[in-house]
Amino acid sequence: MAEVFMTCGKICTGKSTFAHKLCSEHKAVLLSVDEITLALFGQDVGDKHDEYVEKAEAYLFNKSVEIIDTGINVVLDWGFWTKEEREYAKSFYHSHNIKAEFYYMDIDDEEWEKRIEKRNKLISEGKINAYYIDKGLMDKVNSIFEKLDINEIDVIIKE
Repeated sequence: MAEVFMTCGKICTGKSTFAHKLCSEHKAVLLSVDEITLALFGQDVGDKHDEYVEKAEAYLFNKSVEIIDTGINVVLDWGFWTKEEREYAKSFYHSHNIKAEFYYMDIDDEEWEKRIEKRNKLISEGKINAYYIDKGLMDKVNSIFEKLDINEIDVIIKE
């Protein structure tokens, strides 16, 4: 039976790169909130960003079940920043009798800041389409992200 693999961690910790690796290893379909919101709204979503993310996540949860029901694995590439989001995801898939695993991307703050700097440079040069991470977004992530309890983690990826 097909299953779902979920990447978890702060923005710019390697979730998307790892998600692509999971897709290759498990012949899975990638579902990304950032991919949808960037394609539809670009960088300038403003105050509506969180609302659009919430709607995209709800859509992708339901779409993932549809895909899994056809026998294809799914990788969810978004942060699952709060314990409540992670509990919802586990409960949602459990209620559909779908095996679900969290892959937590664990990096230290120094490495995180280096990756943000590298990513922002690539965005500024037009080499990648991703969210630019300014000080305000970094502060927002740090204020919202709830580090995972050991019982929530299926696999820890340390880089």
